Amino acid sequence: MAENIHPPMEQLQDLEYCIDSNPPWPETIMLAFQNYILMLGTSVMIPSYLVHAMGGSDGDKVRVIQTLLFVAGINTLLQALFGTRLPAVVGGSFAYVIPIAYIISDSSLQRITDRQERFIQTMRAIQGALIVASSIQIILGYSQVWGLFSRFFSPLGMAPVVGLVGLGLFQRGFPLLGNCVEIGIPMLLLVIGLSQYLKHVRPIRDVPIFERFPILICVTIIWIYSVILTASGAYRDKPYVTQLSCRTDRENLISTAPWFKFPYPLQWGPPTFSAGHSFAMMSAVLVSMVESTGAYKAASRLAIATPPPAYVLSRGIGWQGIGILLDGLFGTVTGSTVSVENVGLLGLTRVGSRRVVQISAGFMIFFSTLGKFGAVFASIPFPIFAALHCVLFGLVASVGLSFLQFTNMNSMRNLIITGLSLFLGISVPQFFYQYWTPQHHGLVHTNAGWFNAFLNTIFSSPATVGMIVAVFLDNTLEVEKSKKDRGMPWWVKFRTFRGDNRNEEFYTLPFNLNRFFPPT
Repeated sequence: MAENIHPPMEQLQDLEYCIDSNPPWPETIMLAFQNYILMLGTSVMIPSYLVHAMGGSDGDKVRVIQTLLFVAGINTLLQALFGTRLPAVVGGSFAYVIPIAYIISDSSLQRITDRQERFIQTMRAIQGALIVASSIQIILGYSQVWGLFSRFFSPLGMAPVVGLVGLGLFQRGFPLLGNCVEIGIPMLLLVIGLSQYLKHVRPIRDVPIFERFPILICVTIIWIYSVILTASGAYRDKPYVTQLSCRTDRENLISTAPWFKFPYPLQWGPPTFSAGHSFAMMSAVLVSMVESTGAYKAASRLAIATPPPAYVLSRGIGWQGIGILLDGLFGTVTGSTVSVENVGLLGLTRVGSRRVVQISAGFMIFFSTLGKFGAVFASIPFPIFAALHCVLFGLVASVGLSFLQFTNMNSMRNLIITGLSLFLGISVPQFFYQYWTPQHHGLVHTNAGWFNAFLNTIFSSPATVGMIVAVFLDNTLEVEKSKKDRGMPWWVKFRTFRGDNRNEEFYTLPFNLNRFFPPT
């Protein structure tokens, strides 16, 4: 038999900076700003979809974007310091759109005729639902219940889950890029060209600028190109969808943004609480917990760290619950989860440094208070971000599939579990998505709106469906006989904090806090 020249490797070998190593300060600051630019896409898209439906004005939308960025910076800093300590950006999540749409369509809110008043009352209802629902993650995290559940995970079970964290976001890739192909296609080709074909070209000293800063370079070039198209009147008589996607002066972002605005808790007024709204929102909290778990696994691999032990995973989920509580207190219009695109950026730049993400959190907080400056960056057309998503979501998906190297993929049992969980993880949410209408009706459509929102949210999440299928099958089909085939001999040492000596290096709390919160 031929020698295996590509044996399984616990850590990726061609990354240049791991979680605890840092590039020189100029590179670190530029990389941090690159992370900030990347997460602007989701931070602008979500309020753009929701605020006007709530009755808000352009000024309200800008204020929500500022608040979302401000809280994202706080949550990212808390997660990097006290949570999993992985270089993961925490930002707004699309997982919350279905329950938020249910709240927006609530008859008691729709009866309010004044648009501004309806926006304020809807925002307060969303805040109340987020505050109550955040208790799910706080309890499951700090009680270590999620860590205990994670003991049922194996490389075989996690491979499709992490894979679907990337693959399941395909609708935010080429479908959005296709809304403005004259911007999106050049952006996609330029990113691939610079980051892959020209990555070894070093025009400035020994810094691989095309590999380190492809987002900054490509966004700047295509953004200037799109500004020229907008100024020349290329989209003057185009359909509304085209103008919304292509123009750089869309919806008065810059003109309505204040020069300075400091977001603060309860800025929209006291939250209102409804049992139905809260139950609906809990589904999104559960989905964000599953998706974040997969993103943490991918981030650990791209940061050359060990997979986060159960204790660290629970700690991160607990802090994420605190983050959702902050979302509710400040009024960000949506809850938080780990930004998948920023996880992919770790691999694209080959830099998994924690410090980079911590400084990027500072950029989020700083620019969120300077409204005009933040609005300028937020005017970047959506197809530019969609082109980046095509590369970065695909990279995260491939990182998930790399866990299969620790399993026996010559086993029919493993092939069935992997194939079924991947297929159903894509197919079931797509089936639910087909029934989604502008009237916020989903496949599950009973008289109980909160129940509809709960199930439609759960089964519209590829990662959640994939986890249900993969973890169930992996822990019920020939479990004892298949321990080695599932990859458990490699995985078991990462279940506990003290199972591997490297865990202490990667995940120990700063400021000697482990004295007060000893790992279990």
